[in-house]
Amino acid sequence: MNYRFADKMNSFKSSAVREILKLTQGDAIISLAGGLPAEEHFPLEAVRDAFNRVLDQGKHVLQYGLTEGYTPLRESLCNHLARKHMHVTPDNMLLTTGSQQAIDLLTRVYINPGDVILVERPTYLAAIQVFQSNGARVISVEGDDEGMNLDDLSHKIKQYQAKMAYVIPTFSNPGGKAWSLERRKGFLEICKNNQVLIIEDDPYGELKFGEDTHYPTLFSLDDHPQGSSVVYTSTFSKIVAPALRTGWAIGDREVISSMTRAKQAADLHSSTMDQQALHQLFEHFDLYGHIATVRHEYEKRKNHMLSLMKQQQWENVSWLEPKGGMFVWVKLPEGTKAEDLLQYAVKEGVAFVPGSSFFASDPMYNTMRMNFSYSAHDQMVLAIERLNAAMEKYKADFSTAAR
Repeated sequence: MNYRFADKMNSFKSSAVREILKLTQGDAIISLAGGLPAEEHFPLEAVRDAFNRVLDQGKHVLQYGLTEGYTPLRESLCNHLARKHMHVTPDNMLLTTGSQQAIDLLTRVYINPGDVILVERPTYLAAIQVFQSNGARVISVEGDDEGMNLDDLSHKIKQYQAKMAYVIPTFSNPGGKAWSLERRKGFLEICKNNQVLIIEDDPYGELKFGEDTHYPTLFSLDDHPQGSSVVYTSTFSKIVAPALRTGWAIGDREVISSMTRAKQAADLHSSTMDQQALHQLFEHFDLYGHIATVRHEYEKRKNHMLSLMKQQQWENVSWLEPKGGMFVWVKLPEGTKAEDLLQYAVKEGVAFVPGSSFFASDPMYNTMRMNFSYSAHDQMVLAIERLNAAMEKYKADFSTAAR
């Protein structure tokens, strides 16, 4: 058979993270690569009890459900979001198979081939894949530790006639940065004034470090929900468990309705069993106590990783200390290729993600993303020791080759 695939398949490239995770199966390699939550903090018994409660209601719980998602869970999420000053009704919400699907659905209904989407530099690599697979031109906007550079944003909106902007303003992936309030307000104002729709991706917002910190969502800063310039998406993957594959999107009813029609064509609806179980967790489990425990543990793991990295006294290596989330973004010495360093690291028994995958264009090859949430204390010690050994061997070989 001569398979004649669609031209769009040329834009589907293997995820760097997924390929690296294949290398880390088993116990031989410690992974600092994936955005993996700590398994020991999964609420196993609470999830088991939640599914039992669902099944105890009878056979009807196994039936087809609404494309929009299980209504009681959407109602629970409305209360959950009100804590962050986002006031919506279930009609403004669509439950999805992870927040990744929400990004894909919105792109499908809003973007024509050739339309421009602005992104941070660097940004979430899977979002780049979604945009490019839908025929979008993905243009990066410069930024700093405070967020997007607003002058560059304004310039590129006008230069490229941008239609949409995708951002992770709270504990970005991969950078780990948290935008300042001034930068959030400025970004929102510029996009509103230029009719640029915003996708605010917020998978890590609950994982903030420090009780006194507050990071308002762009959606909460905008007039909402009707006529909002923001479509906000998040997920249960980081606060309960990734296997449940449940995310959500909120926004103007017209936008959510269009996404719902696209979802009907894609998969009819996401797992209603998982959605019903999550609703039971809201009703019968201290979800916010659980989130507080996870936050505290991740902050300890972040501090431990950074302390170990500082002890190595690596020359010309820098990083931004994250205020939440799951990642540390590392800049290596000029001339270093993280892809090559990864080969040394895997031989030593540790893995990370080379940073070049997170750039829509002009990648910085001397960067890498490291995850601190997955590895416990002793494993993290061993991981950094192995990474240090890899860096020493890479440096020695690079110096020899340069002679």
